[in-house]
Amino acid sequence: MMTQSMLRKIALASFIGMTAFGLAACEEEGPAEQAGENIDETMEEAGESMDDAVDQAGESVEEMGDSVEEAADEADSGY
Repeated sequence: MMTQSMLRKIALASFIGMTAFGLAACEEEGPAEQAGENIDETMEEAGESMDDAVDQAGESVEEMGDSVEEAADEADSGY
């Protein structure tokens, strides 16, 4: 099963690929092409930021789970 992170990466890569292919067909770069490149860069940076945020959230949840497990072990050993 694919995770949301993987699906976002695939969608972002597809979008960038299609945009790059469309821009490669143009010989002269006008304002629309420059705007498209800026959008591509922004989308890529946003995707990277989202991936970082998801990774950090996952680490936080994992640490919280470890803390809960340790507390449960301590409570269990006290009886």
